[in-house]
Amino acid sequence: MLSSGYSFGRSVRAAALLGSVALSAAGCAGGYDLKPAPPYDPGQYKLGVDDEIRVITYGQDQLTSDFRVDSNGKVAFPLTDGLQAAGFTTRQFASEVAEALEKSRMLRDPKVSVEITAYRMVSVLGEVTRPGQYPYQPGMTMLTAVASAGGFTYRSLESRAYVLRQEGDHTVVGKLKPQDYVKPGDVIKIYERHF
Repeated sequence: MLSSGYSFGRSVRAAALLGSVALSAAGCAGGYDLKPAPPYDPGQYKLGVDDEIRVITYGQDQLTSDFRVDSNGKVAFPLTDGLQAAGFTTRQFASEVAEALEKSRMLRDPKVSVEITAYRMVSVLGEVTRPGQYPYQPGMTMLTAVASAGGFTYRSLESRAYVLRQEGDHTVVGKLKPQDYVKPGDVIKIYERHF
């Protein structure tokens, strides 16, 4: 009787020890202690360095062209010293272009629209089949970014990832879940499982 009670006590202590080891391992798993990345709404996209855009000036073929946002966040639009584009939505930037055309007295009441032809790349690193840079697609999530990189490896921690993200003029680090939206320019690292 004493022997079975002693044995039961040892089993409980062993289970408790295994449970605390499992909790410790989970706590050490990649990204466990990171705060969630700032949420991103693809509908509120703002232009950034290396985005490629098409500026369409209706009725003015010579003022319709493709441009790239340079390292200073500007676009070398004709008849200007360069227009600030980074930080603006496409609609806001179209207004900037129209205002610049009016100020230069080239056009009266110009009608301008701006569309994005190529977004900044997304980098996917770590435990994916083909780490590298991939074109951002509107509505891309962590899971679709991983799919672009060939999918998870067998060692991947699939429930969360590390992300390095540009927010305005500063860089933030956070945690992404599989269904979270990715932002153009994000650097995503998929962690390795520890057990």
